[in-house]
Amino acid sequence: MVKAITFFFFSALIFTFPMTCPLCQSPHASHYHTDKKRDYFQCSRCELVYVGPAYLPSKEREKQEYDLHENSFEDVGYRKFLRKVLTPLTPYIDAHEPGTLKGLDFGCGPAPVLAAMLTEQGVQMSTYDPFYANTSDALSHTYNIVTCTEAIEHFHAPHKEWALLNSLLAPKGILAIMTKRVLDKARFENWHYKNDITHVSFFSEATFRFLGQRDGLDVAFPADDVVLLKKI
Repeated sequence: MVKAITFFFFSALIFTFPMTCPLCQSPHASHYHTDKKRDYFQCSRCELVYVGPAYLPSKEREKQEYDLHENSFEDVGYRKFLRKVLTPLTPYIDAHEPGTLKGLDFGCGPAPVLAAMLTEQGVQMSTYDPFYANTSDALSHTYNIVTCTEAIEHFHAPHKEWALLNSLLAPKGILAIMTKRVLDKARFENWHYKNDITHVSFFSEATFRFLGQRDGLDVAFPADDVVLLKKI
């Protein structure tokens, strides 16, 4: 009986405890899902799904996970994977003279393969990563193309990182993001993507449309996991 009362009280706290959205800062959220490891909430304004602050991994724990990744410049499969975001960028690149576009690969990881592929297409590339390429100079310029592949789901305070990404984007520039998107509660329950402890912020089409409308960005979804946001 005591256990039942305790569980009911804890559950009530989960469902009623106010959670500030880490993306749009709205105080209105609801419980979205609970699994064996974490509780997930959803913002009622921007529809971001996110974990509570207690479940955010330390930087040391994050680094341990990232160091396990084995992406490399020689990995043909990884290059094919990255073409999913590169292909819809190609018309924009081809519309400009080679060498005139400047790009930034934000969250490039230890092997900036996408930056190398964009360089091959004539884009002047810079890289930034808080763990592997933490050079503040890269964040002091604006760019025609900013890529963020499989990184946005790791953001602990996405309102800060999103503001930074916007500030890095030149007028008429394109922000190209690759991340798997939330579809609905039923599929979220068995979604492998949420099981990575470094994945803490989960975006949907509705979330990106909200950001586009709020921040003056044209939004397009050229592939299942890719969104392009062009500064108007």
